[in-house]
Amino acid sequence: MIQINITKPLHTADGTIDLVVNKEIVNGDFLTLFGKSGSGKTTLLRILAGLETPQSGKIIVDDEVWFDSEKKINLPPQKRNVGFVFQDYALFPNMSVRENLEFALKNKNEKHKVDEILEIMEIENLANMKPEHLSGGQKQRVAVARSLMSSPKMLLLDEPLSALDSAMRLKLQDELYKVHQRFHITSILVSHDISEVFRLSNRVFKISLGQITDDGTPSEVFANQNISGKFKIVGEVLSIKKSDILYIVEVLAHNEIVKVTAMKYEIETLKIGDKILLSSKAFNPIITKI
Repeated sequence: MIQINITKPLHTADGTIDLVVNKEIVNGDFLTLFGKSGSGKTTLLRILAGLETPQSGKIIVDDEVWFDSEKKINLPPQKRNVGFVFQDYALFPNMSVRENLEFALKNKNEKHKVDEILEIMEIENLANMKPEHLSGGQKQRVAVARSLMSSPKMLLLDEPLSALDSAMRLKLQDELYKVHQRFHITSILVSHDISEVFRLSNRVFKISLGQITDDGTPSEVFANQNISGKFKIVGEVLSIKKSDILYIVEVLAHNEIVKVTAMKYEIETLKIGDKILLSSKAFNPIITKI
């Protein structure tokens, strides 16, 4: 169990706001922090990693106090058993893939773990290459592999797939989920991609101006939870065209374009680029703006 009760001022484009978090996270959760840039998502990750310090409060992980402002406790990053995957990969450019992984080992006598992780992440053939010769997807695999070397309790992921193309992003989403399941790690992801949230997470914190405004499953947070149907797809509106008394809405979902008929009242608040939940009820498509 991770118990977080902290406050930290944030200096944003909207002025100074307070990041306020008072939540418990269950071991084994795949939690996504979702919200606009500057809302405090990455700051919360960095606080958990010990890279930033809250103004006040406590962080307790499995009954171990990581931070307590009153008792002046603040464990340094190396004493917090977390793996951190940064948006820019943060690999050492002068080291090979194998050397990057070996550097992250806590016990230098456990070099056999390097081969195990290389195999699990399917990057054995990259072991002797340096980061400059790797593609974005390969660098991301290496970054995730390196984060696993210390057998972390918690995996912190700061928009790790945002710079990748759609096909590679989908593939690595699957790999992240397999890693989460295989190592039974509590994973906390920062993401702006709603389809990614639905694909990976069992829980979402929706953050706005430093406050957690919603907490629940992706369906509870992003859509009317009373909606029922045969299918639910998260997508992005590409076009809205009138056809007699109906409208044709083109939706991009999982790299496929889906055309859906809609009534005028359903499209009145929609515009190109909106994220929607497409579901069905009694064989009729239902469009819900997210």
